[in-house]
Amino acid sequence: MKTILLIFVTFHFCTSIISGQTALIPKYEIGVNAGAIIYQGDLTPYALGSLNTMKPVFGFYGTRNLNSRHAIRLQIMRGWLKGDDAKYDIPSWRQQRNFNFKTPVTEISGLFVWNLIGLKPNEAGIINFSPYFFGGIGYSFLKIKRDWSRFNVAHFASQTTILNGLTEDINHDVPKGIIVFPVGAGVRYGINEKLSFTLEGSYRLTGTDHLDGFSKAANPNMNDHYYTLTAGLIYSFGKRNKFDCPVIRN
Repeated sequence: MKTILLIFVTFHFCTSIISGQTALIPKYEIGVNAGAIIYQGDLTPYALGSLNTMKPVFGFYGTRNLNSRHAIRLQIMRGWLKGDDAKYDIPSWRQQRNFNFKTPVTEISGLFVWNLIGLKPNEAGIINFSPYFFGGIGYSFLKIKRDWSRFNVAHFASQTTILNGLTEDINHDVPKGIIVFPVGAGVRYGINEKLSFTLEGSYRLTGTDHLDGFSKAANPNMNDHYYTLTAGLIYSFGKRNKFDCPVIRN
C-alpha cells in the first residue's frame, strides 16, 4: 500500500509539474507589433473613441514564460494620439467649440500574461493556437499640444460654465506623463517552432481627464483613455529542462 500510495503521489506531482513546465515551452520570447492607437475622451462623441483621428503605434516587448499558462512581460510602445472636434458634424456645437489636441506617447509597462488554455506545442514544437489575457501597470510620457484658437466665443456667450471652464483649463498645466493600467486580450498562432503571429487589443485605463488638455470646458465627470489594436510577431528562444521524476524503489 505504501508503494502504491508513493506511486500515486509521485505521478500526480510529476504530471502537475510537467503540465506547467513542459520542456517544449520556450523560456524567453521577444515580440514586435504595430497597428492603431485610438483616443477616447471629451473630443469625440463616440463611445468607441475617435476613430476619425486614429494614429499608428509600434511596440517591442520581452516575455519570460513562468510556465505554460503564466508569463511576465516588459513592453515599450510608441504612438501618437489626436482628437479634434471639427471632425464631427453631430452634434453641431462641436463645430463651434473646435477644440483639438495631439501628443506623442511613449509607454513603458509591466504586464502579467495568462494563457487561457496554456501554451501547447505539437510534436513539431509549434504552438498552434493560444488565446491569452493580460493586465498590468505602466507610465506614458506625453507632450500635449492643445488648441482652442478656433473656439467660437459668441456661440457659447450664454454658457458661462463652458467659458469659465475654458479659462480654468487654460490655467491648468497639461501632464507630461501619466500612470496607465493596460488590460487586454490577444491570440497567437504558431508559424513554426520559433515564430508566432499575434493579434491583440489593449485598453489603457487612466486617472486623468487632461490627456487631451481639456476638462472643465468639456466633460469633467469622465477621465480620458486610449486603446490599441495591433498585429505582430513573437520570436521564441530558450527552453526549460525536462522535469526528472524520482525513481521509485520497492
